[in-house]
Amino acid sequence: MTAEDADATLSGLGEFAVIDRLVAGRRQPPFVTLGPGDDAAVVAARDGRTVVCTDMLVENRHFRLDWSSPHDVGRKAIAQNAADIEAMGARSTAFVVGFGAPGDTPTAHAVELADGMWHEADLVGAGIVGGDTVKAPLWVISVAALGDLDGRQPVPRDGAQPGDVVAVAGELGRSQAGYTLWDRALPGFDELRSRHLVPRPPYGQGAAAARAGATAMTDVSDGLLADLGHIATSSGVHIDIARDALRPEVDAVADAASRTGADPLQWVLGGGEDHALVATFPGTVPSGWRAIGIVVAGRPGVTVDGDTWAGNAGWQSF
Repeated sequence: MTAEDADATLSGLGEFAVIDRLVAGRRQPPFVTLGPGDDAAVVAARDGRTVVCTDMLVENRHFRLDWSSPHDVGRKAIAQNAADIEAMGARSTAFVVGFGAPGDTPTAHAVELADGMWHEADLVGAGIVGGDTVKAPLWVISVAALGDLDGRQPVPRDGAQPGDVVAVAGELGRSQAGYTLWDRALPGFDELRSRHLVPRPPYGQGAAAARAGATAMTDVSDGLLADLGHIATSSGVHIDIARDALRPEVDAVADAASRTGADPLQWVLGGGEDHALVATFPGTVPSGWRAIGIVVAGRPGVTVDGDTWAGNAGWQSF
């Protein structure tokens, strides 16, 4: 941004001038053959198929601007969509972004949001190829993500079979721990607090799981038990999780849980927004994954050491 734009607002600059600021100087990956600036972008689908998903963030529902910087919000918006692409066994290629905000929003904040989006997109080698801006009473960010399977078959939720090993890549419970610390205004635990603001999906592990023959996969957006429940229901199987296998996850958040009076296992089993990946495998799990349970025949559902979990299973959107 130029010096004269430093104090500008979105309504002061106008839609097209704002868009010019957001796209200026960005470099697209080679498979983006036409980027922002026209009626639509053109993205090469080398596989011949395109994986598509979309997700939305609403201010004060999915993020708070008194906790998160615009850069944090931008990273989170891209990360949660990239995690969905990973969960299909694909890699992200492009993102399309819709952004609504009050007219008096400083343009610098919108640029910082875009910087965060590009930071996260660069981590997966993808581009931001277009979108839209609109006046809204609060910040709303809608992202559509495109992905490429690179010749592999997608890994849906409905393929788990009895005898499969349940495994996870990435970390669990950190976002819920961070949220609780922020919500209670408790100092310290900076790493956990940051993990609520910006998730860290295990990029590349979705494709690794697909190459290893994963039979079902999803990302942990709502909570481990809730998201495994989707696999169990779709596949018509029962999944049993071993509490001992989650001990490293529990230990990682135990001090924060003690500080807040929470059950660390509840954070691990029911906390969402870590965007780890969980999958089922017919044999040995690949490097970067760790076994946490098994798929068995029976009524669809999820148990912990054979028992129904009495706590919260995960996030509900409504």
